[in-house]
Amino acid sequence: MTDETLPTLAILGGTGKEGKGLAYRWARAGYTVVIGSRQFEKAQAAVADLRPLLPETARLTGMTNTEAAQQATILVLTVPFAAHRPTLESLREVAQGKILLDVTVPLVPPKVTRVQMPPAGSAAQEARQILGDAVEVVDAFQNISYEHLLQEELVECDVLVVGTSKAARQEVLKLVQAAGMTGWDAGPLENAVVVEGLTSILIYLNKQYNVESSGIRITGIP
Repeated sequence: MTDETLPTLAILGGTGKEGKGLAYRWARAGYTVVIGSRQFEKAQAAVADLRPLLPETARLTGMTNTEAAQQATILVLTVPFAAHRPTLESLREVAQGKILLDVTVPLVPPKVTRVQMPPAGSAAQEARQILGDAVEVVDAFQNISYEHLLQEELVECDVLVVGTSKAARQEVLKLVQAAGMTGWDAGPLENAVVVEGLTSILIYLNKQYNVESSGIRITGIP
C-alpha cells in the first residue's frame, strides 16, 4: 500500500546489493522509490529483480542517476567510495535544496578491515564539501549487512543517524523505522567518522569470528 504523503526516494547507484535491499524495504513500506544508475539498462534490471518480491501496488521505477534525483526529495547514495566524488559532482546541481542520505563507506581495498578516512574526515563530510550548504547531508545504514535487507526477517542491528540538522536526521529516522530497524539520533555530521569507521571493525569481526553479519546495539536507553 502506498502513501501519497510520503517523500519520493531516489537510490543513486542503487543497483548493488545494499541499494536494492533498501529499495525493497522502502517500496514494501509504501514509499515511491526510483532506482538510479549511470546506465538506464542496469536500473531497469534492478527493478526487474525486485518486482517479484513486492506487492503489485509497489511504486518502483528505474532511471539514470540524474533523472532519479530530479524525481525525488530525498536522495540516497549507495555507491562504492571510489565512485563517491564523481557521482556527487555530477549531481551537484540537481541535489540543491534536498536531503542526501549518504550510505557510502570509505573502504580502501584490499585493506577493508582497517579504518581509512578521507581528508574531509568522512565520506559524508566530503559530500557536504562537494554539494554545499544548501544540501542537508545525513549519514546512516553503513553498519547494516545487506544479507538481511532482501528478506523479511528482523535485522538485529541498530542504525546510527548523524547529519547536518536535527530535522534532517528525523526524516532519516523515519526511513530507518520504515525499513524495519531501530534508529538513533547520534548527533552532528562530524560524528560520521565513527559511524563509517565502525564498518571496517565489523568486517574484521565477521572474518575473525567466521560470521556474515555482525552489528551493533545501543543499550541503556529506555
